Amino acid sequence: MIGNFKDNFSKTFSLAFPVMLSQLGQVLVGVADSMMVGRLGAEPLAAASLANSIFFVVLMFGIGVSMAITPLVAMADGKNNPKRISRLFNHGFIINMASGTMLFLLIVLSSPLLYHLNQPEEVVVLSIPYLAIITFSLLPFMLFQTFKQFAEGLSQTKQAMYITLVCNGINVFLNWVMIYGNLGFPALGLNGAGWATLISRVLMGVFMLYYIIKSKRYIPYNISFKVKSLSFPLVTKMLKIGVPTGFQFIFEVGAFSSAAIMMGWIGVTALAAHQIAINLASISYMMASGLSTAAMIRVGNQLGKNDIKTLREAGFTAFTMVAIFMSVTALIFIIFREFLPSLYIDDLDVIKLSATLLVIAGLFQLSDGIQVVGLGALRGMADVRIPTIVTLIAYWIIGLPLGYVFGFVFGMNEVGIWYGLLIGLTVTGAMLLFRFHTLSAKLLKQKETAFSSI
Repeated sequence: MIGNFKDNFSKTFSLAFPVMLSQLGQVLVGVADSMMVGRLGAEPLAAASLANSIFFVVLMFGIGVSMAITPLVAMADGKNNPKRISRLFNHGFIINMASGTMLFLLIVLSSPLLYHLNQPEEVVVLSIPYLAIITFSLLPFMLFQTFKQFAEGLSQTKQAMYITLVCNGINVFLNWVMIYGNLGFPALGLNGAGWATLISRVLMGVFMLYYIIKSKRYIPYNISFKVKSLSFPLVTKMLKIGVPTGFQFIFEVGAFSSAAIMMGWIGVTALAAHQIAINLASISYMMASGLSTAAMIRVGNQLGKNDIKTLREAGFTAFTMVAIFMSVTALIFIIFREFLPSLYIDDLDVIKLSATLLVIAGLFQLSDGIQVVGLGALRGMADVRIPTIVTLIAYWIIGLPLGYVFGFVFGMNEVGIWYGLLIGLTVTGAMLLFRFHTLSAKLLKQKETAFSSI
């Protein structure tokens, strides 16, 4: 049993580590954005929080749609079916470009609604142009996601990591140039961060496209973009995985975005503190999502091989790994709760409130890690409907309403809102872990029964 754990640990880690670095690189750009914008003051930081709370809900839905490629490619790879893999890529590309275009139009048409969310007017005025700029990054990002999910389905996770890290370095450099007006450029403030994000995401899409098309590794899969060969049954199958996955992200990210809006009802300080705390929590979450991706790939691959015993071992190994990792980050958040916010801003009131929220963030680290790996493992089994219902109930029927009651009815304000998020994450993690155990155990029993009847 120990030998199996070591083997699964090694295989999961080799897949997860590049994805974790890639995800860390992406989230560190968000951290760098917040730190650099925070030096401009609480209002620009609050404006970034408001705009990003809207943008990331839409972006995460797009990421969810794109993730249908990975488990299906992993299953086809387990069956050694390159023709199927080629068709999955072609259909995934068309679906992702179409969804990216629709999501772009959705943000453009809905951005004026920010004026009706009862937010501080000075914050809304700053956030509108910034949101408009980063919205243009949706299509190149969806292009990048298409190739990234395709490569990860083939257990090739390093390429996206290298490209992400390089482009994130470019983003940070452009932040320095455009936000503050260095190297002779005009100081664009918050909008400068938006332009840096747009340029870096265009480069991410171009670099990933060039690599996949030119690499000999992908020649067997006949990469193409043929609209004429579109199969609506396959499109339907991919959407049945991608759309619920997108809604899973919406229910979670949307809960935190709604919490940001509720913070705006309290004031600029609360919104800025929420941005810092959630920005830091997103570091551990995104790295945990690397383990989630590894779980999805390994579970999907073993399902394709019909090796249910190894499937369960791979899944539970990922749960164990994320529990260890998130326990460490919890300690970091709690011990350094006052130091970490000071990296973002000099405002003592914002730092003090951020430190309080970081303690709660420390408390929900384990639940957050378990739920994200649970979603990935179940996605590898093409099980998305029940997990989507779980996230809807946990965040929108339990977590957010409790956050509102704690915050505004019981007068706990910012802390009450975050306690609601803590409860929502805890419920989600417990239910998804139970779902993976029962579903994989059922598949194992079915296989053993079929084998014994031979």
